[in-house]
Amino acid sequence: MALISWSNMLSTGIGEQDTQHKKLIDLINQLNDAMQSGHANDVLGKILSELVNYTVFHFGYEEKLMAQYKYEDTPAHKAEHAKFVQTAGDLKKKFDSGNAVISVEIMNFLRDWLTNHIMKTDKKMGQAFVKLGAK
Repeated sequence: MALISWSNMLSTGIGEQDTQHKKLIDLINQLNDAMQSGHANDVLGKILSELVNYTVFHFGYEEKLMAQYKYEDTPAHKAEHAKFVQTAGDLKKKFDSGNAVISVEIMNFLRDWLTNHIMKTDKKMGQAFVKLGAK
């Protein structure tokens, strides 16, 4: 069962951004499914690595849009990105060293952070960009 399901409520109005959000949701759901199924740490580690790497790629895409459209809330938005990248990177290091396990609490954190970030910060940004002609 999916931890997060895509719905139009999560749409920002920017096609590529929504596509990338769907990929992030898919990776979180894969990680959750692997955890729930009791997969070995190598499988969990591989999915967690892909999630961390794709998140960095996705944030880079968003930050290019912010620069392109001279988005006024760029500093705050980038700060949210940086904090999440730091948290996710720390989790990955702890997991790799054997000092952390993928747990329900971690999955809930990932779900809550992503959905809240999309629903609040990214939707606000998407609405501003759509007004400027982005699609």
